[in-house]
Amino acid sequence: MDHTRPLTLLVCALGGEGGGVLTEWLVDIARHAGYAAQSTSIPGVAQRTGATTYYLEVFPVPLAQLGARRPVFSLSPVPGALDAIVSSELLETTRQIGNGMSAPQRTLVISSSARIFTTAERMEPGDGRADSQRLLDVVKAFSREHHVFDMNAIARDSGTVVSAVMLGAIAGSGLLPFPREAYEHVVRGGNTSAPEKLGKMAAASLRGFAAAFDAVSAPRAQAAFVSSVLAGDDRDAPAAAALPADLSQRFPPAVHDMLALGHARVLDYQDAAYAVLYADRLGRVLDAERAADPAGVQGFAITREAARWLALWMAFDDIVRVAALKGRASRGQRVRQEVRAGEEDIVKVYDHFKPGAAEFAALLPPSLAHRVTAWDRKRQARGRAPWALPLKVGSHSVMGMAALRLLSSLRWLRRRGSRFAEEQALIGRWLAAVEAGAREAWALGHELALCGRLIKGYGSTNERGKENLLHVTDHLATQAGVPPAVRAQAVAAARTAALADDAGRALDAALLAHGAPARPVKAQPIRWMKRKPTGGA
Repeated sequence: MDHTRPLTLLVCALGGEGGGVLTEWLVDIARHAGYAAQSTSIPGVAQRTGATTYYLEVFPVPLAQLGARRPVFSLSPVPGALDAIVSSELLETTRQIGNGMSAPQRTLVISSSARIFTTAERMEPGDGRADSQRLLDVVKAFSREHHVFDMNAIARDSGTVVSAVMLGAIAGSGLLPFPREAYEHVVRGGNTSAPEKLGKMAAASLRGFAAAFDAVSAPRAQAAFVSSVLAGDDRDAPAAAALPADLSQRFPPAVHDMLALGHARVLDYQDAAYAVLYADRLGRVLDAERAADPAGVQGFAITREAARWLALWMAFDDIVRVAALKGRASRGQRVRQEVRAGEEDIVKVYDHFKPGAAEFAALLPPSLAHRVTAWDRKRQARGRAPWALPLKVGSHSVMGMAALRLLSSLRWLRRRGSRFAEEQALIGRWLAAVEAGAREAWALGHELALCGRLIKGYGSTNERGKENLLHVTDHLATQAGVPPAVRAQAVAAARTAALADDAGRALDAALLAHGAPARPVKAQPIRWMKRKPTGGA
């Protein structure tokens, strides 16, 4: 430790995570321990559109040993001159590193592996998420020492906020010359009572502090933890049920993980017969892939991708599915955890629904469904807004929960509905294209399987995705006289264009560039709005 300069620490937190409280804790700890400290802050804006950074300097020599001398502190961090960066979000950590704040020979980096997606990531029609592995590689390359773990999970399990977890990580790193008791004293608020006599918030903060302290301070546990994170931590992935024995024998091991997730999803969505249909459909894709790649050199990637997107498509969202998800006991527990409600606290949850004519028609037989949707189209053609029924359901009440459970019990009606038949027909067309493409050339089948990611969202977004997929399979995958390799490239280009542009202009350009017709123009009704007359001068 250099006793001629202050220790410098940059704290990066998002809105509402207690970064200011953490900085005040650190300053109080230093001053009560007899050290000089100073902090400054740079406020940002809400959540992932910005972050609030706090800069702290602590002189590592007690004031009692300095005599009449006093250190001179800086008001802002200097790039490359930081001893530590502590951040509650992985992308924010790498952003600060990108600003030059971290020096590989000097800076200790403590970061959460959790991600809060940015606005740009959420706006991307495709998978706009930043690659977490690349972010971790940046942290590793530009830090003297690094500790990366899921701070949000520790905070959630401890019933506290991220600031207490960050404090425990700082204490466990040994960066500042303070004993653990000094940190715990300020978390307690100066209360020296036994843990069972502390307030709930202080006790929860101590639990989060201790968990983070152990995660960073234990060298062997730290090495194992960092290795697991850099290898790809999947603790947040949903746990799949064990794959049935007949399916594990029928499908190669390379497909088992994705197949298990998909099978569990469709089983939960509908029933055992629906799960059997899922496996049978996937079995036909596997047969086609084996015809193109008998040795499995490509790792059965076509079947894996089909397993992923087929499960998502077969478990399409409808009012029955939404009611089932909102009526689950686990959802109520999650809400209570998010608002940090105690056992004796009363939490009221109101769910807002606005089902339209299409949602109601989805559960009706085709003949009735066509009448309902035709009636709504006529209303829109006359310039009126689509019909919808706004609902406000208190899911915390007996009547509200009963309504959700009643609606979720109508899954048997789903099979008889018009939308179920339509979705199954469209799924069949997509899978037929995948099978035919795979038998021609493995690359063509793989690109067509990847087109399943075009189906997402609900309402107009979902309809647009299905229309785009069918247009690609009908006009690019089966072009006469075009080699399969060229068609595979055309399908890939069209899929990328469709995911990059909601309006479809990029997709139309890609279609025309590869010899396929652009999508047909759809008529859109024009609504004329009356303007209120303004007063004269």
